[in-house]
Amino acid sequence: MALNAHLSGLLILLVTGLAPGIRDSLRAQDPGPRPLELKEVFKLFQIQFNKSYSNPAEHARRLDIFVHNLAMAQRLQEEDLGTAEFGVTPFSDLTEEEFGQLYGNWRAAKKDLRVGRKVRFEKQELIPPSCDWRKAPNIISPVKYQGKCNCCWAIAAAGNIEALWNIRFKQSVEVSVQGGLASEKDYRFRGRANIHRCLAPFYKKVAWIQDYVMLPRNEHTMARYVATQGPITVLINQMLLQHYRQGIIRATPSTCDPWLVNHYVLLVGFGKEEEKKGSEKDLSQSNHLPRHSTPYWILKNSWGAHWGEQGYFRLHQGSNTCGITRSPLTACIGDPAEKQQVSCPL
Repeated sequence: MALNAHLSGLLILLVTGLAPGIRDSLRAQDPGPRPLELKEVFKLFQIQFNKSYSNPAEHARRLDIFVHNLAMAQRLQEEDLGTAEFGVTPFSDLTEEEFGQLYGNWRAAKKDLRVGRKVRFEKQELIPPSCDWRKAPNIISPVKYQGKCNCCWAIAAAGNIEALWNIRFKQSVEVSVQGGLASEKDYRFRGRANIHRCLAPFYKKVAWIQDYVMLPRNEHTMARYVATQGPITVLINQMLLQHYRQGIIRATPSTCDPWLVNHYVLLVGFGKEEEKKGSEKDLSQSNHLPRHSTPYWILKNSWGAHWGEQGYFRLHQGSNTCGITRSPLTACIGDPAEKQQVSCPL
């Protein structure tokens, strides 16, 4: 763990220093030999993420892709309107096409789910300034790693069901991703399909749903539902996540098309990040400087706890960043006629 943190720090320092040269290299599309510094950065990348390649030609190809992705991350850093940090990630040796095929779900983009049932709120249900279901005990399960399974939809759906179940019945359950509504403990997720048969019927169900509902494509309604009911699944454009390290992504439609959605994640909360403006000298002399706050969504991904912000990431709230309003979907747990007072941790 300490070694990875040290290597990560070295990578950030080296990439920051090489940024102008990397950008120029991409513009020139130079196929020639790479500078020694870039090869050293690539070597550190291989060590940190345990990467190896079958032959020298494949190594050279992955190095070229790595350099291209560093330049792309630098461009995204310059264009982002939020506080996001882009750079070296476990996916920095993949082309955009490879990344999409391995971790995207393009079938989702072709579906336009429509549900007749409408969501109703009580008039007194106001939206709190922040909400983070991770702070409530035994509600959100640990971050999973989907591998190359293309099962983001299943992991997000399982996370939605178990969170709502835990909130409503105050019973901690972790639903199997791989087999229906069995327990994850009984039917563990293996990141690959069973080519013979599904074993879910042999295990006892630990949760069940009455229905599912598509929420209005409105961030205000989504925030109210998350705060008063619990986490929901959303479908987003995952392109920028290939290079994401931390912070709040606020992309424009040109850098993250809101219509090209291909990745399901679990929306677990929202909040605001406040920043003080001014120099260090100003900060030391005044406690009354104006603050600029950036509203954000908190989303749970399925690429392991070592990616992003311990497996999570944040998107700007209020601008439909990366198409977050495209398909806000949730399971319905229990009798909808039975009203329950739910309080999301701030």
